[in-house]
Amino acid sequence: MSRLAAGQRHTIQFTLNGKPCGGEAEPRMLLTDFLRHQIGATGTHVGCEHGVCGACTVEVDGKLARACLTLAVQAEGCAVRTVEGLAPASGRLSILQAAFKRNHALQCGFCTAGILMSLDHFLRETPQPSEQEVRDLLTGHLCRCTGYTPIVYAAMEAAAEMDGDRSGEKSDA
Repeated sequence: MSRLAAGQRHTIQFTLNGKPCGGEAEPRMLLTDFLRHQIGATGTHVGCEHGVCGACTVEVDGKLARACLTLAVQAEGCAVRTVEGLAPASGRLSILQAAFKRNHALQCGFCTAGILMSLDHFLRETPQPSEQEVRDLLTGHLCRCTGYTPIVYAAMEAAAEMDGDRSGEKSDA
């Protein structure tokens, strides 16, 4: 791989939420800025810019990443998934998003995208989490509005519904 000089633009290509995507970025451009300003995927929020608050959480090749700590050029050839990719179809909510809505698990919504991304990933890997496991996961996210309790309720409700779907039961949502 060739070294890029500061100020030099690099064309990057990757898959964003299942669709080919790309653009030009300077080597120092963060993935958050690339997603928001180059691609228009504004669901990924920029909070602390230090990887602490979790608002910028995305998946890169199936692993959670803080987009404010990831360079856009690092996404070259990767599969990136953002909050915009959670919905199963346009105008529909995922099970987790619907549970957030029912449980009033968001207020201002700023942290919600990152929390949804982390919980979606977690619930796919841990189909029957304990409440404490959900609370432990949320320690990587700062939310100043909800007090976390409705988020935990939503996560537990979604986990039960998703587990029911996996075992072949029909949901009443």
